[in-house]
Amino acid sequence: MDFAWSADHLALRARARDVARVAVEKYGRFNDTWMNGYSKEFSEELAMHGWIGMTWPTEFGGGGRPPIERLIVAEEMIAAGAPIAASWFADRQMGPALIAYGTKEQQEEFLPNMLAGKTTWCIGMSEPNAGSDLASLKTFAADDGDEWVINGQKIWTSFGEVADYCYLICRTSNDGPPHAGISEIIVPMNTPGIDVRPIQDMTTNRHFCEVFYTDVRVPKANLVGKQGGAFAQTMRQLEHERGGIDRLVSNKALYDMAVLQADTSNPLVRQEIARIEIGYRVGRILVIREVLKQAPAGFSAATKCFCTELEARISDFVFTTLGMQATLWDDVTQGLAYAPGYTIMGGTSNVMRNIIGERVLGLPKEPQPRN
Repeated sequence: MDFAWSADHLALRARARDVARVAVEKYGRFNDTWMNGYSKEFSEELAMHGWIGMTWPTEFGGGGRPPIERLIVAEEMIAAGAPIAASWFADRQMGPALIAYGTKEQQEEFLPNMLAGKTTWCIGMSEPNAGSDLASLKTFAADDGDEWVINGQKIWTSFGEVADYCYLICRTSNDGPPHAGISEIIVPMNTPGIDVRPIQDMTTNRHFCEVFYTDVRVPKANLVGKQGGAFAQTMRQLEHERGGIDRLVSNKALYDMAVLQADTSNPLVRQEIARIEIGYRVGRILVIREVLKQAPAGFSAATKCFCTELEARISDFVFTTLGMQATLWDDVTQGLAYAPGYTIMGGTSNVMRNIIGERVLGLPKEPQPRN
């Protein structure tokens, strides 16, 4: 198998690396996770380069480019710490979801501003008692003529404070099995009845939010896809979320910094660097398999598990290498403090291992009785 990049791929990577470097100089470096690098200005710059919606079909305004090209651009942006957060959800999930399930009217209304980098989207998924278990969510949208009336609470809603729209996963029926009554609805974040409360975490970042919905009314036409059929739609979204390059290189900027200061005369240090470098190569191959749709269904859970656990190991390496320097509060320490989140966001490693066992390997959910 030939893993070599083509000349066009190398040229695109060099161009993306230059753009990312300039963005870091202009807007700052965000070396803990892409999620903390929020800049509307840079999103509009990405749009000018044609780097939002790169893989979307051309009939929807996208670039129609191979998925591997999006991976190259995204890797360079995230590895450098460039601020891509303002357009990331729309590019990665919301746009493809509307292309797959949205009405023509929804596509015409929302896709152009996504592609232009002008709108930020958040995802209303987790709830206080429904984190990784999507089927147990309680936020309810009641049918009231031409409108949905939404009541409930979401938590860990990244960018809820600054988003223009929320792609809300909620319940529209309590009949049947738990996963059967779930729907997806577009909610403008300036709608009356929405109360957003940012959560400042131990890194001092505020992208996580609690969002409360009290008699929030949105048009019936904002339903995406089939009413009550959103569980499968959301699972497809999570495939995009869990198997992407962002799960591998969130703290690459910290790693590159630490390698320059590492004592490579120490064979144990060299061994750890070698393990991490091997991990990056294995992780990239796993991500490429996801991008090229060569991985089995559900395998993105394995990709996420491997990549985010590598990121946690990298954080340990950075801390060990920098020593006391890493305890001084700056963007390095902030990045290290963020490390526990890598294996939690998008589904914990324990949940990912359950998915691997049940959906990929076909293992029984309950121990089988002995004869």
